[in-house]
Amino acid sequence: MTWRQVFLLSGFSALVLLSMLQEGTAQAVGDEASEDAKQKIFMQESDALSFLKRRGRRSPKSQDEANAENRQKLRADELRREYHEEQRNESENFVEEQNDEQEERSREAVEQWRQWHYDGLYPSYLYSRHHI
Repeated sequence: MTWRQVFLLSGFSALVLLSMLQEGTAQAVGDEASEDAKQKIFMQESDALSFLKRRGRRSPKSQDEANAENRQKLRADELRREYHEEQRNESENFVEEQNDEQEERSREAVEQWRQWHYDGLYPSYLYSRHHI
């Protein structure tokens, strides 16, 4: 076979395959299923017009809509507040741990200095403090 014949044969087979697939999908979906889907998705024209007349672009929101928006805003504020409180607690805990570690290191350094310079003639610092 020549390349032209191979090309024509593959094109023809692809065309037959596509036509068979289109017929199969049309039969699978059916007209009744598409009508039911349209009724579920789209409103009747009269209902849509009455909705649009009832609720214009600048018309006030109903109380239910206002309440729902307020609940969403309050929930978002609460989540934001909890997040910031958690972040603040974590940073405070981190700073407190850092300070505790620094105090421990300085106390150990002072204690080592006292032990190094203690000559045994005087009692240790803890016992020579003046109590008021």
